[in-house]
Amino acid sequence: MSGRHRNRQATRAALVLLLCLAASGAAGAELSGRLEWVDRVEMRAVANGVVDKVFVTTGQHVEADELLLRMDQRESKAKLLEAKARLARSAVAVDDAQRELDRAQELFDRGLIAMEELKDAELGHAAALAAQESERAAVAAAEVMLERTELRAPFAGIVVERNAYDGAVIYTSLQQAPLVAVAPTDRMLARALVTSEVLRRYRPGQSAGVIVRGERRGAEVYSLGVEAVRIDPGGAVYELDVIFDARPDEILRPSELVQVVLP
Repeated sequence: MSGRHRNRQATRAALVLLLCLAASGAAGAELSGRLEWVDRVEMRAVANGVVDKVFVTTGQHVEADELLLRMDQRESKAKLLEAKARLARSAVAVDDAQRELDRAQELFDRGLIAMEELKDAELGHAAALAAQESERAAVAAAEVMLERTELRAPFAGIVVERNAYDGAVIYTSLQQAPLVAVAPTDRMLARALVTSEVLRRYRPGQSAGVIVRGERRGAEVYSLGVEAVRIDPGGAVYELDVIFDARPDEILRPSELVQVVLP
């Protein structure tokens, strides 16, 4: 066998080996990524008013249902008291209508009044009951409006934005930024940019990994981008998110660089 033939065979074998290695590596990848919040809840006032007290600041950890901000409640409390007073008056009206109905029924049973008079008493009683239900609804609505003067944490997490201060006048039609924004800290997203060819290999729920500050952790594919974030010479680029659990004793922040490990 000539030296040229042996060289040709060696070159061919090397190409086959490279192709095999490339094919085996194509099934998985370790990609540069960045951290993102899983959720970010932006909270705004639902009615015009004045901020009475802000109880939190940016970076503060909060528990679920913890009070974050309270608007001036004097007007809302006054409306609730007024609604409750109307409800109390309606209860008296129902009692009067019930007594009138009982008296009319007794007189009718004794043959002292006509059927029309009994029907009038029944209609009066029904109208009183309807008015009472309407006042109950007004009380419930006033209680809701009072509750909405307070912003409470929807879950345990961290305050990521605060744009309100004690005494600030708030107009709902002019609220461009949220008064307070909260994000959970028990889970985080790691986001990588991939091509459509890579994106097609994965489905939500598949096992994955993420390397955070040199430590590898278990994760799973969370979401696959639908719209391209940019168009490169090599094709469209999409977002692929994996989700993983964060420890309570660590502080992870969006845009922190990580490695996303895909199977």
